Amino acid sequence: MEVLIDSKLDPFLLPVLQGSFHNFQAAIGKDIIDVTLIARRCNRRTGTRMWRRGADSDGYVANFVESEQILLMNGFTASFVQVRGSIPLLWDQIVDLTYKPKFEIVRQEEAPRVIERHFLDLRKKYGNVIAIDLVNKLGGEGRLSERFCNAMQHSASEEVKYLHFDFHHMCGHVHFENLSILYDQIEGFLTKNRYFLLNEKGEKVETQLGVVRTNCIDCLDRTNVTQSMIGRKMLEFQFKRLGIFSADETISSHPNLDESFKKLWADHGDDISIQYSGTPALKGDFVRCGQRTAHGIMADGYNALKRYYLNNFQDGTKQDAIDLLQGHYIVSVARDTMQSSQRGGIEAVASFPVAFALIMLGLFLAALSLRQVRNDPWNLLFSMIWASMSVGIAAFVKANGRAFCNRPRLHQPRR
Repeated sequence: MEVLIDSKLDPFLLPVLQGSFHNFQAAIGKDIIDVTLIARRCNRRTGTRMWRRGADSDGYVANFVESEQILLMNGFTASFVQVRGSIPLLWDQIVDLTYKPKFEIVRQEEAPRVIERHFLDLRKKYGNVIAIDLVNKLGGEGRLSERFCNAMQHSASEEVKYLHFDFHHMCGHVHFENLSILYDQIEGFLTKNRYFLLNEKGEKVETQLGVVRTNCIDCLDRTNVTQSMIGRKMLEFQFKRLGIFSADETISSHPNLDESFKKLWADHGDDISIQYSGTPALKGDFVRCGQRTAHGIMADGYNALKRYYLNNFQDGTKQDAIDLLQGHYIVSVARDTMQSSQRGGIEAVASFPVAFALIMLGLFLAALSLRQVRNDPWNLLFSMIWASMSVGIAAFVKANGRAFCNRPRLHQPRR
């Protein structure tokens, strides 16, 4: 892309936006409102959930998405922007067949510089920034969050603030109403930094002076629940400013409006999640219905398993396709042929389907031999041999999990 622009060919380029667009109209009394929610994905560090984590050395982060909520009503236009993005440290989470691969923080000494670059870019684009960190305090997430918090001490100022809110600890799996605790902590920032507003004459009345930056680990599920809450509060704030709502009135007071708003943000979260992880967002039933449901919990279980499968066995090839599309990798027949021929070791022969088939075959033969022990005691030995073979193959696959996963072959991103 940069080559084409440098060659003065940009008039011939067709801009393409990856993200989502959703809209609804509703009536509040005699007033008709039009609400639109747009997602715009940054193209600097694009990729799949497990193969693009954290930041690069320039401060660009994975899954960075700008969400703009637009209200049109009686000639007025109001807009409120939020952003999400991966924790801006140099870190990876390489798939290895485990359900939750370990977090790996690299070049920790560069963390303050990377974070400074990231938030400098945000300040240039949006003004003041409050970074809401939703990850757990304990475990691998906790260690990552601690590094983020420590590095933020060098960047925190009147313009850049950091706030940690342990979503899982505070809300669990069902008590998402506890997000009101988070809102109480950021209400002052939202009130101070306002939103964009044009009156019926097209004159600018308000300007948004800052942005809320939200992250969890994936910046999908917890993040979308939180952003939908903030979007709801700001829309209510705008309604009150324009005289549509009384002081105590809320979106929940209008069932049709409430249902449309929930669906708007649920669809928004699903689109962003599908692009990054391959599945709709988890916890989407709360955003869509206002509460956790049995169907939603079952859907989360299915989508979690689907993410595991895609991350381990599909996303490497998908990442290669993204890198080719964006020009991060330029095809060279001679080089690619040489790289393919030089690939050796376990990775050259590792095949999870073959290994899985051998494990199942060993277990089947072990069970079959065990059933014949009464007829021939030697079958007990054969059963143990087949079972040992299955256990040995399983242990080998577990010890070399990364080699059995679908990995990108073309491009190693610059750190």
